[in-house]
Amino acid sequence: MKALYFTLIVVIIDQITKLLIKGFKIPFLNINHRGLKINQSIKIWDEFIQLTHVENYGIAFGIEFGRNFRVFTLIITLIAILAIFYYLYISRFKDFKIRFAIALILGGAIGNMIDRIFYGVIYGYASLFHGRVVDFIHLDFFDYNLFGRTYLSLPIFNLADVSVFVGLIMLFIISFKSHREEEVEISEEKSTENTSPESSGEKIE
Repeated sequence: MKALYFTLIVVIIDQITKLLIKGFKIPFLNINHRGLKINQSIKIWDEFIQLTHVENYGIAFGIEFGRNFRVFTLIITLIAILAIFYYLYISRFKDFKIRFAIALILGGAIGNMIDRIFYGVIYGYASLFHGRVVDFIHLDFFDYNLFGRTYLSLPIFNLADVSVFVGLIMLFIISFKSHREEEVEISEEKSTENTSPESSGEKIE
């Protein structure tokens, strides 16, 4: 289950960055990190790359399905996480690249789920399971149109979202390469059959 180490690393890094953005207190160590206020930004590279603190109830990249679907979304996420854990267990001796990609997706899903389950209680603004996901990576390279609407920047996201995105891209590439290799094998088999003595009508003595 080595792939799960990468899941753990993603979750830890994701939560550390979110706590740094949102702020935290450790009274017995006399630590009080204020973080950023909601909608406050820090420029990293001019207007193009910023840290902007926003919060939402979405799954990833701020995608939401409405207030009535929050609990439903959380339940589906939990089921998906359990299913991924089970898959990683039964496939623990298979191709590591696939398990690594899935481990990244799992880490991102757990990272955002922690926000939704615990952050409302930890920061005192909501009950258990009604927390908001902390996003902060703000890329503003260009304007774009999508479904008839104009957006001035990419959706603000977090490292959990990045992990999910990278994992999905890896699975797509692996699937594409596997499909291409299958096509090549089939083509080579057909070529071998067409050039064999039996297929050309030659008699073997």
